[in-house]
Amino acid sequence: MRIADRTICQQSPPYIIAELGVNHDGSPDQLMRLVRSAADAKADSIKLQLFSADDLLASAATLAEYQKVAGERGPRDMLGRLELSMGFAQQAIDLAHELGMHAIATVFDLPLLPAAMQLTLDAFKTASPDLVHKPLLEALIGTDKPLIISTGAASREEVQRAVGWLTLARDRMALLQCVSSYPTPPEFAAVAAVRDIGDLFTGPVGYSDHTTAVDTGALAVSLGARVLEKHLTIDRALSGPDHAASIEPDGLTEYVRLAHAAFEGSWQAAPNDERLGAPTKFLLPIEADVRQVARRSIVAAKDLPANHVLTMEDLAFKRPGGGLEPWQTDLLLGKPVECPIAADRAIMPDDIVD
Repeated sequence: MRIADRTICQQSPPYIIAELGVNHDGSPDQLMRLVRSAADAKADSIKLQLFSADDLLASAATLAEYQKVAGERGPRDMLGRLELSMGFAQQAIDLAHELGMHAIATVFDLPLLPAAMQLTLDAFKTASPDLVHKPLLEALIGTDKPLIISTGAASREEVQRAVGWLTLARDRMALLQCVSSYPTPPEFAAVAAVRDIGDLFTGPVGYSDHTTAVDTGALAVSLGARVLEKHLTIDRALSGPDHAASIEPDGLTEYVRLAHAAFEGSWQAAPNDERLGAPTKFLLPIEADVRQVARRSIVAAKDLPANHVLTMEDLAFKRPGGGLEPWQTDLLLGKPVECPIAADRAIMPDDIVD
């Protein structure tokens, strides 16, 4: 695949993404500081998160355990505080380009995609919970931009199914092994599954790294990963949901150095490294909490009367999981509902006639 002027393949050095995520804490100054730190560390790209709390969260949404540990009071308060405006996003993109990096974004919400397309982004990336969000994946395919797909908290079968949906984007796509645990304990890093991801997909593969070690990316590169993603923070001690699962600027500098050393053969993995894990992709027990909280259900976009025949305009896709998943949308369209459904409530199988 290509991202702007960079070719990513098995023969190319690792492409390293500094995930800025929500570690800006709602501060434009902190966001720009993170961009500069990523450039100083020789990252190839920054990554932003673009979301609307109202579009992402149903009234039933809850916090993940790691977010509670970080001191968050509720999901809407948390995400509302951490929303990034398109204007500030463009400023970060401009600075990244000025400093010689690419800029990638995860767009969580379909309604935000048209505005995100106006930004000068080089690629899109999907969050792991959206591996089952077929409407979002199809919309991203339609942008014709490069795509990077994360696979945390997913089974091998779910990865395989999503790869099938993404056939039209295979020549501009990378697929990342990921463990959705923040931070990921070393014994659950499951880095060896990178090779299994490579068996499911013939393009570039990689590792989205939520461990706190600076050499986990090097380990992944030694197994064939050519795209790495690592959360960057100014200070791991800051309050906020993702700081504890991130590394600081000096750590990212070392992370990049070791990843390139592994590619060049001057860094060798220990054969018994506990971070390797099983050689196959599978859903880990420590991912169950995030999977439930961060996956989405199909919900009613507005109050629906009994016998109303469903159209796309009647549906929204919001956290938490537990209801019908977004990939099942086609099964609902054209079907009447048995009884009234209140706006924002998850649509369940028993709600649908036949």
